[in-house]
This record gives sequence, structure tokens and C-alpha cells, in this order.
Amino acid sequence: MSDADGKPLPARATFAPAQVIFREGDAGDRAYLVEQGLVEIRKKDSKGERLIGQIKPGEFFGEMALIDDKPRMASAVAAQHTICLTVARDVFKDRMQKADPLLAALLKMFTSNIRELEDRLNRW
Repeated sequence: MSDADGKPLPARATFAPAQVIFREGDAGDRAYLVEQGLVEIRKKDSKGERLIGQIKPGEFFGEMALIDDKPRMASAVAAQHTICLTVARDVFKDRMQKADPLLAALLKMFTSNIRELEDRLNRW
């Protein structure tokens, strides 16, 4: 489905409470914008899985795997009935290529710094 200019329209995805949206370690094929509901971000550690954050309406998640083509750093699980707009990898990449080069470089740097911090914390 596309708009009058031929650009793909975002798709909507609906998730039931406790439904896994993606798992830590998965390849990233899309990012998400929460329209309605609540998403929990969960991370595995030596004690199992712990809640590290919540994504509310108007917030974006799942973008890091699209920025740097690395596996998902954490799992995303619907905490309640949730509706998200999805942004497919090819659409995201196209927008990144058209973005201001400085902003694109900053996003890549921020993503790299977050992953490096996670590696350090895991070794600590």
C-alpha cells in the first residue's frame, strides 16, 4: 500500500497483552511507533529476564537494529493491548539515506555508544 507519491504507508500491528513483539538477539526487520497501549523492554541477565523500560504512546522502539544492522539488544513485549505503526527496514534505510548527513552520523554514533556501554556492563 502506498500514498499518492508512491511512498509506502506505515502498517499497523496489534499485539495482545503478554505477546512478544520481538526477542533479544533477533534480526531487526522493522521499527515501531506506539499509537496505543504499552510495551515493556526486557533484557536477559544471569537471573533471568528483567524489565529495563516501558514504551508509551508516541514513543519509538526497535530502531537500533535498523540503524546498525545488528541483532536486537532486548526483547519487546506488549504489556497491554497495543497498536503500533511499523516502519519496514527498506523504508527506514531510505529515510536515513535522505536525512541530513550530520543527523544520520549522530544516530549511528549514539547507537554504537549504547551497544558499547551494554558490552561493558555485561563484562562488569
